[in-house]
Amino acid sequence: MVDVSKLDISKFLPHRAPFLMVDKVLSIGEEHVSTSFHIKSDNVFVEDDLFNEIGLVECAAQTCSSIVGKSYFEDDDLEGLGTKLIGFISTIKSVQLYACAKVGTTIMADAQLVSRFDADDYTICTLSCKITDEEKELLSCELNLFIREVK
Repeated sequence: MVDVSKLDISKFLPHRAPFLMVDKVLSIGEEHVSTSFHIKSDNVFVEDDLFNEIGLVECAAQTCSSIVGKSYFEDDDLEGLGTKLIGFISTIKSVQLYACAKVGTTIMADAQLVSRFDADDYTICTLSCKITDEEKELLSCELNLFIREVK
């Protein structure tokens, strides 16, 4: 298991502020990841004091991609020096939106790898994700991601 206290999620994702929708990795393995994200009022996806559905889907996608992103790094090289990744959502298979989160709350995302195909220079994978605010489910989805290392 990876020591998440030393993990900088921005090393696994191409996103940067103001578009980084994951603050912390709580746990990560080969087929799962749990993250958290504190919603601030100046977030680009906040409307009328609510983190909107697009923000929730983006948080889910970034959470999911970190499972595969992690595999491009050695466990003892979590700084990812010299490694850069690019990725995008290739398909949103399903999304169920139950509620949006309020500004000031911290949401939790839990993702599971469903399937993965590794080619010579890219990975295509299917993942499922649930986002909650305390015990309340906000969103669940299944999506396909395309990820590759930029050399």
